Amino acid sequence: MIGWIESGGPGRPGLVFGGGVAVCEVADDRARLAVAGDCGADRAQLRAALEAVAAGRWAELTGWAGSYWVMAEQVGGRRFVCGDLAGVRGLWHGRDGVAGVVWASDPGRLAARIGASVDLELLAAHLAVGGQHWPTRSRWEGVQRVPGGWGLVLDRSGAYLVDVRGVEPQEDLVAGAARLGEELRVAVQRRVRAAGGPVGADLSGGLDSSSVVLLAAEAGPVHAVTYTDALTSAEDAHFAARVAAHSGVRHAIAQGGAGELPFDLAGAPATGEPAAAVVNLGMDRCYLEPVAGLPVHLTGHGGDVVLDSSAACWVGQVQRRRSGEARRAAHEFARLRNVAPGPYWRSIKQAAATTPSRAVSVAARQLRAGGLAPSAVGWAWCRPGPGAGWLTAPGRHAVARLLDGAWGEPLFDGFADEVDQWSALWAVGDDARASAPLYEAIGIRPVHPFLDNRVVRAAFAIPAYRRRGTYTYKPVLAAALDLPDWLIGRRSKGSFTAQRIEGLSRHRRALEELVADSALVTSGLVDPGRVRSALTDAAAGRTAEPIADLHHLVAVCRWLAASVPLATAC
Repeated sequence: MIGWIESGGPGRPGLVFGGGVAVCEVADDRARLAVAGDCGADRAQLRAALEAVAAGRWAELTGWAGSYWVMAEQVGGRRFVCGDLAGVRGLWHGRDGVAGVVWASDPGRLAARIGASVDLELLAAHLAVGGQHWPTRSRWEGVQRVPGGWGLVLDRSGAYLVDVRGVEPQEDLVAGAARLGEELRVAVQRRVRAAGGPVGADLSGGLDSSSVVLLAAEAGPVHAVTYTDALTSAEDAHFAARVAAHSGVRHAIAQGGAGELPFDLAGAPATGEPAAAVVNLGMDRCYLEPVAGLPVHLTGHGGDVVLDSSAACWVGQVQRRRSGEARRAAHEFARLRNVAPGPYWRSIKQAAATTPSRAVSVAARQLRAGGLAPSAVGWAWCRPGPGAGWLTAPGRHAVARLLDGAWGEPLFDGFADEVDQWSALWAVGDDARASAPLYEAIGIRPVHPFLDNRVVRAAFAIPAYRRRGTYTYKPVLAAALDLPDWLIGRRSKGSFTAQRIEGLSRHRRALEELVADSALVTSGLVDPGRVRSALTDAAAGRTAEPIADLHHLVAVCRWLAASVPLATAC
């Protein structure tokens, strides 16, 4: 899917979208407006919004139900484009020698148009410290990202970002949860009714997918699907079956085996961006087969971000001079989880006393000196993972240079809870967007109601510290929806760590070769020997610590090998 617009060119915005994306356009003598994707506005609402376009009230164009791109143009040539808040409808821009500023919904095709190369140093930085420190950079040199919740304005002065997040804080948990529940209900049930027949739905037995299935069942026929194998928690399957019985939906439980273990990359289709889901594609093929071809497949993806928060919520409270309340909550949270409250609280105070730029400067100095110090407990602005230890000396210096320039274009006011929740939202949005081609290849059309603009706004309006569960898991969900007590009382969360360890063991040799041949290694940024040692330890079950970073690295190397032309990776 791709759209182009030229900063100085005459005429209407050019709309070129593929893959069955719906585009609706309206215009009058003041302005033009188009939406692409799944937009809940009808033509009358779009026509009424032309007044907002003419006045430059861009955020109003992002308030309809669904997940979509917006393209608008005023008389005189001023233009505005944006995606959604989560970045599922992604947007990038760059500059070519003919048209000036161009934008696209496909970063790879934009990179090809302007002759941009893959930024291998940034890929190494993402592996070492995460990508949240460079929210406006893409994986291609010269291609800039428009972060979710921001739009791109193009006029005679050039191109610049505008904030369209539009979150209005709601301190009252009851009122905020009621709004969240209603928005989630609309996000789910609008899709079910529009499908005009059965829809597919993930049903893991967790709170997020279970909530979506229960809401969907109120609006139409649902075919829920669950993955199990010999390593799956029996509790997950039990809750999934109970939710299906309670809602009366059709339910298929797949039984996977050795052939479905993670890290088997054989036959995986190419993707435009690194897709974490490529590692689990065997499992996905197995359990999704019964619902292939249905018009919609509902997921609980993103629920962990919008319904919960991290320890950054207490860092944010300290920054807002609410230390007493934060200390009591953090101490109780740590005590109930057998974590030493003193060090946990000290890490929160330390994070509150610093800034993102200062934290990444410290990390850059450590990298230049030979490595990064172990992360503290709690939350930190810059948390290096095991992947940081796989960098070569040139790789460490390259990442340090990137950290020197991180947060050069601040998008936030510096409160940790806001930075953390938006960074987490973009990460799950990136994952959903990047994995779409994998699911399309097996006949699945995923829809992620938790990532709709209106749901995100309703959730983020509730302060992060109120979404953080100390005694109960995701307390806002129980306040938002009328769910069965036995479901909201669940305290555990399923994990596929055992499957990933078994998959690493089974496919270790092929993964070692994939990494050794990758451009990250041949460019001298990543040490294949250190990766091989981490693979060996994880595959033997000696430690689970590097598995997440190994998952990330494998997805990136697979993308570089299968999807990126050799010339762009040099």
